Amino acid sequence: MTLQPTPVSAAVQTLAPWQSYICHACGYIYNEAEGDPDSGLAAGTRFCDIPEDWACPLCGVTKSDFAPYEAPSLDALRAQASDCATAAWTNTSRSAHGVVIVGAGRAGWQLAEAVRARDSAIPITIVTACAGDVYDKPLLSVALARRIAPEKLIKETGVAAARRLKLRLLPHTHAVRICKETRQLRTTRGTLRYDQLVLAHGAKALLPPALPAALCWRINHLGAYLKLREALGDAATTGPKDLLIVGAGLIGSELANDLALGGHRVTLLDVQGEPLARWHAAQAGSQVLQAWKDLPIRFVGGVKVANVERLALNAERLWHPQPAGTACAGQTTRLRITTECGQHFAADEVIVAAGLQTPSRLARSANLAWADGIAVDPHTLRTSDERIHAMGDCVTLDGQASRFIEPIFRQATTIAATITACAPVPYEVRPTIVRVKTTSLPLTLH
Repeated sequence: MTLQPTPVSAAVQTLAPWQSYICHACGYIYNEAEGDPDSGLAAGTRFCDIPEDWACPLCGVTKSDFAPYEAPSLDALRAQASDCATAAWTNTSRSAHGVVIVGAGRAGWQLAEAVRARDSAIPITIVTACAGDVYDKPLLSVALARRIAPEKLIKETGVAAARRLKLRLLPHTHAVRICKETRQLRTTRGTLRYDQLVLAHGAKALLPPALPAALCWRINHLGAYLKLREALGDAATTGPKDLLIVGAGLIGSELANDLALGGHRVTLLDVQGEPLARWHAAQAGSQVLQAWKDLPIRFVGGVKVANVERLALNAERLWHPQPAGTACAGQTTRLRITTECGQHFAADEVIVAAGLQTPSRLARSANLAWADGIAVDPHTLRTSDERIHAMGDCVTLDGQASRFIEPIFRQATTIAATITACAPVPYEVRPTIVRVKTTSLPLTLH
């Protein structure tokens, strides 16, 4: 794709106010004043001047999936809430408990936005194990290449977002158990009552049994990513690190590309014979390997990691096992990775990108239907309990998970319409378009 937007004259820019456009797939907002420099669109590029084959930088859909967007005013929110109200949801009959959302990732905040856009008064509580800051997770695997400073990844603090949406945020709080008979959610900060409960807690990074958690990074949220960036330092000032990534799927390949462009040396291991093996028919693996030929990325396929251990290099240049935190003066600790076929690799840090797994404790405490994830109705996103919905990475529809950005905006719209008693908006399962953010060679795959 060659982006050659038509220059906008200063006179036109002065006369016409800047417009914003929202992606109907994922909710990304394109602001004409800011442009999209990473895709070659300079600040001030009008939406009408963007080439038709431009892709949403978050989810990969095309320009045709965008529509004009204007942030709703408080008066508009009140009017919309009035239009949505029904006899069951008037202020006189509505219970004061409102909706409780578990999870403050993209799904949780997207739902809070959608609910508040339809009802300015319904109580909303978000329970999250993290700080609850608002950020775009896809940027975690391209931040170095795009030279995004860690502190710039946060779009809005959780406290600020909660204040803007007039909701209660309980950060650093774990949801422990659901008592569906009494409509209560037990947390590490007390028990909450709810009228509607929405599980949007996502999935956790899978760690194969052979890999010790204490020696392996899993980058599935902002907190872990910020700690990794701190451990790596700046390659230009402290020197490059030797990094080993286990798993060459979507996330592993994006991280390998980004960390290599950030100045580090990367070894990428996978049980399959090529990266992005899921898209073998589209020759995605061979394309990215060709794009990486001038980057410090070494791909080794057809291997399975059997062991990771920390070693110390002593004065005699001999490696020997070293328990964590016991290095002596003059010794340098490194990690040794051994595969089942007997190969050995050395690294400063090991990152695991071996897939995701939905935690089951919360769903099973309420005896919710389970199918390798929280089973939900494919049209309403209700669980097996009529007062509980689920969305995002933690759900399965007809036994299939869809852990991508694109469906979240539409899922939030469906659930929010039900919670606020607006006209139903049935959810539609669509083929997913995946934007592989390997900046050396961005790919759009199905």
